[in-house]
Amino acid sequence: MSFIVRNYQDSDLESVVHLWEVTPGMASVYSIAECIVSLRAGTPAVVAVHKDIVVGAAVASVSDSRAWIMRLAVDPTRRGEGVPSALLTHLEETLVNSGVATISYLLAEEEMVSEGLARAGYTRHEAAAYWEKREAFTPGEATTLNALGGRVLTRDLWQRLAGMHDEKEIIDKRVVMPLSNPERASAHGVISPHAIVLFGPPGTGKTTFARAIASRLAWPFVEIFPSRLTAESAGLAQALHDTFALIDELEKVLVFIDEVEEIASAREGVSKSPAHGVTNELLKIIPAFRQRDTRLLVCATNSVRSLDQAFLRPGRFDYVIPIGPPDATARAAIWQSFVSRSSRADIDISALVEASEYFTPADMEFSSRSAAQASFEREMVSGDASGQVGASTEDYLSAISQTRRTVSDLDIKCFGEDIALFGRL
Repeated sequence: MSFIVRNYQDSDLESVVHLWEVTPGMASVYSIAECIVSLRAGTPAVVAVHKDIVVGAAVASVSDSRAWIMRLAVDPTRRGEGVPSALLTHLEETLVNSGVATISYLLAEEEMVSEGLARAGYTRHEAAAYWEKREAFTPGEATTLNALGGRVLTRDLWQRLAGMHDEKEIIDKRVVMPLSNPERASAHGVISPHAIVLFGPPGTGKTTFARAIASRLAWPFVEIFPSRLTAESAGLAQALHDTFALIDELEKVLVFIDEVEEIASAREGVSKSPAHGVTNELLKIIPAFRQRDTRLLVCATNSVRSLDQAFLRPGRFDYVIPIGPPDATARAAIWQSFVSRSSRADIDISALVEASEYFTPADMEFSSRSAAQASFEREMVSGDASGQVGASTEDYLSAISQTRRTVSDLDIKCFGEDIALFGRL
């Protein structure tokens, strides 16, 4: 079954109450009346909807930095379809980004939701089947994170990163594992990384990887946009300094700078030029940032050869990792993830893989959307919904043929040269 999860709306009240009444197997210590009062007061709540019918609902109450999940219910006919975990993920994201540090769930009795809570990171307390989940930062850090425009991402981004097996394996072993297991890493003499560079042609998923790493570590994600810093009246170098001073207030954080060449390009010409000042400021910031083991700087660039060589040296960046277009195996996994969104099961994945050589994940997503749109429009125009629903292999192949590839043959050639010159794994 396909469903979407969205924030609760006042018009959902009758459907949600009915759902609570027909799901006695997911009881709550909070009465339905108490939950209704909370909903009417605007407490955080989410619903799962299938064909405009509410098939799941979750509601929480918030007190200072703690939230209580008051009730989570799923249509009995929709069990085993991932609805509870989707509701929890959406509700948790809303709560955490509003400054909640601890999320608790008090069950009336041990029930089937317990196993799901354990998988989601909750810890069971012996008294009264009390389940608690502590988030990554305090209310004060939440205020800082909000000022930086950062957020806590959902915990499933790494699992949703289809394909790219080689890149995922390198990043997982070199970056995620040491940061997630610092004591074991230290016992082996492994120094956890503090800063890495991801490089490769545009559209290959560098930003997606950075977000997935933050998701995997369960650390707040802060993205610094060089173009926005240039608008600061104090100047780019000072704006960069002030931003990292604010970041220093966070105990755990992944900081991401895309198109880092804008503020770390090779220094040439007059030494007192604005570009020199910005690069120098960033070179001073990185060593201080590296002093804490629970922070990671991820810089991404489409043009690694344009970066200042002092910026790239090992003392500042632990790894310089290439992220290229997905190979055939990765393309197959990515196409499968897109194709699975429709109910059609007769798509020739191998044909799509062969037709999309050197396509980036972004190119493939665009082609997939184009194919789905063509299928949808065909049904709407003909008015005939009796056939198979969803794009056909021919729809996908047609969309692929009409998609302008992001990565050119010259880009591929230069990328191979860059791996040999700059890659450091």
